[in-house]
Amino acid sequence: MNHFARRTAAGGAAVIAAAGLLLAAGCGDDDKDTAKDTVGTVTSVIGGPGATTTAEGGYGGMTTTPDATETGTGAPTTTAAAAGESTTISTPNGDITVSGEVYKKYVAVGGASSPLGAPEEAQEAGPDGGEYQDFVGGTIYWSKDAGAHIVWGDIREAWEDEGGANGPLGYPTSDEKDITGGKQSDFTGGTIIWVNGETTVTKN
Repeated sequence: MNHFARRTAAGGAAVIAAAGLLLAAGCGDDDKDTAKDTVGTVTSVIGGPGATTTAEGGYGGMTTTPDATETGTGAPTTTAAAAGESTTISTPNGDITVSGEVYKKYVAVGGASSPLGAPEEAQEAGPDGGEYQDFVGGTIYWSKDAGAHIVWGDIREAWEDEGGANGPLGYPTSDEKDITGGKQSDFTGGTIIWVNGETTVTKN
C-alpha cells in the first residue's frame, strides 16, 4: 500500500476514534454533521521531556486523550531498548520500534499516551535522507534541516494532497500551533492554516 493510501486509512481511523469519543460524551444526532470539523487538528505544546500534549481542535476541545483501547487497537505495552534511544511497543500489528529523532519527539509529546497513540508501522525513509513514522493519531517527520515535527488532522490531509514531503511544501518546520481562530503548520516550502474547518495552503 502506498504512503498516501496508508495516510487516508490512518485519517479514517482518527475520524472514527474522534466520533466514538463524541458519542461517548453524549453527543446527539445534531452533532453528526460536525464530526469532521471536530477531528480538525490537535494542538501540541512542545518543550522537552516534560512537555504536554492536549487535545483541542482534534477532539472537539475534549480533555479525553484517546489511547489504543479507545481506538480499538488494544492497549500498547512499551519496553525500553538501546540505551534510551528507542522503544518497542507491542501492538495488534506486532512489536514496532520507535527510534532515533522520531523517538525523541514521540517521548517529548507523551508517547503512546499522547493523541499520537501507538505506532502503526515501522519507521520509513523519506526524501533527502529524512525519516517518518505513522502513529494512530498522526505522523512524525524528521529531516536534517528542519528537525522532527508532527503533522496530523486536516492540515496533514491538505499537505498530502500537495505531495507531502515530496511536494512543493516539503518537510514540516514546525509543529501545529494556535493562531487566531484556528491552527497553523509551517513547511520548508510554505504554510497551511486551518480556520473554522477550512484549510488554506500558501506556497513560498
